[in-house]
Amino acid sequence: MSSTFRWICESTDGQARAGTLHTAHGPVQTPTFMPVGTAGTVKAMTMDAVRSTGAGIVLGNTYHLMLRPGAERVKRLGGLHKFMDWSGPILTDSGGFQVMSLGALRKLDQDGVTFQSHIDGSKHRLDPQRSTDIQHALDATITMCFDECPALPAAPEAIAASMRMSMRWAARSREAFIQREGYGQFGIVQGGTEPELRAESVKALTDIGFEGYAIGGLAVGEGQELMFSTLDVTTPLMPNDKPRYLMGVGTPDDLLGSVMRGVDMFDCVMPTRAGRTARAYTERGHINLRNARFALDARPLSPHCDCLACTRHSRAYLHHLFRADEILGPMLLTWHNLAYYQRLMRGIRAAIVDGTLEAHAAHLRAEWQAGDWSEDEVPQPLIPPVA
Repeated sequence: MSSTFRWICESTDGQARAGTLHTAHGPVQTPTFMPVGTAGTVKAMTMDAVRSTGAGIVLGNTYHLMLRPGAERVKRLGGLHKFMDWSGPILTDSGGFQVMSLGALRKLDQDGVTFQSHIDGSKHRLDPQRSTDIQHALDATITMCFDECPALPAAPEAIAASMRMSMRWAARSREAFIQREGYGQFGIVQGGTEPELRAESVKALTDIGFEGYAIGGLAVGEGQELMFSTLDVTTPLMPNDKPRYLMGVGTPDDLLGSVMRGVDMFDCVMPTRAGRTARAYTERGHINLRNARFALDARPLSPHCDCLACTRHSRAYLHHLFRADEILGPMLLTWHNLAYYQRLMRGIRAAIVDGTLEAHAAHLRAEWQAGDWSEDEVPQPLIPPVA
């Protein structure tokens, strides 16, 4: 399968965009949520299960795959798509997030980062060239440039220095990127919550030129209000004809608010991590299935969901699985949460196409605030099923 890598805008509603991303591994409708498959697997899910949720693209991680099993081994075995049984597009994070999250295990300099493996203590070097080469070996459909992501809050001087180093790394990442039909590379806008630094970063990246642009350095401690205000001043500066990806975000309300500010692509560990800890997302907000009130609840998690957890099992059974520490509980609930996130994105996209996003957003937020369904409620479907 081959195609020119491009994003086509099909509808707008305010700042929100509905479009299609065309890639060598097939098209993806946007806005889209990418399940996180850090080590070549979406935790607790088979790839058939991931496909059943309606996901069109998944994410892998350069740092973790570099450590285990190794990019060269994945390449010898036919690339990450074959290795993990996913024929659709794959985006690979560059390892830049680990520069922040593994601060105690790395040494940062102007050329790159030396990591001490959290697995066996061995030393590994990542720089823009090596990160890009690893992503090429993995056969990533979308390669991310190597960057640094400082935790917030931080001093403006430190954020500026970090952003400018990331822009130098972006230029080196672009030089290392091997152009192939249907493949793309994204630059990452940094600058913390400082509008002037965000603007400087956008200009630097657009001067280099990428197939898409990501917004990094958010959802790292600044809170939703500041994240949204940063998006308000950042997305209008970004190219209109390229996809925009907000990295590592987030809650359903984060996704909705960010789409309304012009973002097209998202990833986050939240739905999968929540699934492993008994937290279920529904059209009426989230619930904790360890709560004793579910012990005799024969209802499905959601009347709108066609996942295995909802069509075959009760809340009482899921409650039992988590109380008994049975592995099936995290598996079923992860499946459910990812299915919910995909329904959420399909509904938002449909509202953009219909020109009713404001009303749809108000309805979604009202439902989240209403709380769990009562025993005698018969909710109407809110979001279209998987095509």
